[in-house]
Amino acid sequence: METTADQIVFLVVYGAAGLLVLLTLTFSFFTVGQQTAAVTQRFGKFVRVASSGLNFKTPWIDWVAGRINLRVQQLDVKVETKTEDNVFVQFVVSVQYFVMPEKVYEAFYKLDDPTKQITSFVFDVVRARVPGIKLDDVFQKKDEIADAVKGELAQVMDDFGYGIVKALVTDIDPDAKVKESMNEINAAQRLRMAAGEKGEADRILKVKAAEAEAQSKALQGKGIADQRKAIVDGLRESVAEFEKAVPGTSAQDVMQLVLMTQYFDTLKEIGASSQTNTILIPHSPGNLSDLTAQMRNAMITADQVVRPNSSGGEPKSA
Repeated sequence: METTADQIVFLVVYGAAGLLVLLTLTFSFFTVGQQTAAVTQRFGKFVRVASSGLNFKTPWIDWVAGRINLRVQQLDVKVETKTEDNVFVQFVVSVQYFVMPEKVYEAFYKLDDPTKQITSFVFDVVRARVPGIKLDDVFQKKDEIADAVKGELAQVMDDFGYGIVKALVTDIDPDAKVKESMNEINAAQRLRMAAGEKGEADRILKVKAAEAEAQSKALQGKGIADQRKAIVDGLRESVAEFEKAVPGTSAQDVMQLVLMTQYFDTLKEIGASSQTNTILIPHSPGNLSDLTAQMRNAMITADQVVRPNSSGGEPKSA
């Protein structure tokens, strides 16, 4: 019986010792993930910062007080402020920050809530700069505002072990009534521009039409002048041939004969047409003489118009 009791005590002691050794080994090692840092303490006092991988600590007296994320994180801060022209605007500022690996101690012990700290500084910078800028300029100067936020945060947060990658003004949202009025102003400006362009297009069309009409009139006048010149040249040739064929006949006699022939041909055409109105024409011998004289004078005038001047220049005007 004594032997059995001794064996039980032996087994219990060695079992407890083995368990203690196992627990000691278990609590001596710990792992840290990638882009993460672990802070170890001994009796509440900082010991060291453990990097990623398998790490050793003194069992039973050291423990992992906390872990710090070393990845870049983003915080979106909404800020409402007033512009120089008394328009309330809501900004969304996105701040990208990270814990510097060499300053894990400062980030863990000096700052309890980094997001609140960053938010406070974003509010301070935005509300200090925007009231001096008009609403129309806010959209153009959003990069300047973002740079100011980054510069202020980078200087302050460096003491707490945090680095600032970028600060971005991702949204600018004026009051709904202000946005509606801005849209109306923009629409009115575009309508005014469209009206100006339409007026310019109409002006160009009218100018082109006037130029085309002027060119058409010029060509039409040239055609009429050429036609009259051809008629005069034809009559001149007819008179010359008639004088050759009938000796003793003067040019005046031939011209009167030609004019009378054309006159009777015209009467024939007027009488043969069914679409003409009634025309009363003097037909006494005296009137025929006057008509011949008028036609002769007209032909002489036309001949003077198309005849070149003595210096070889353009035809003389009537």
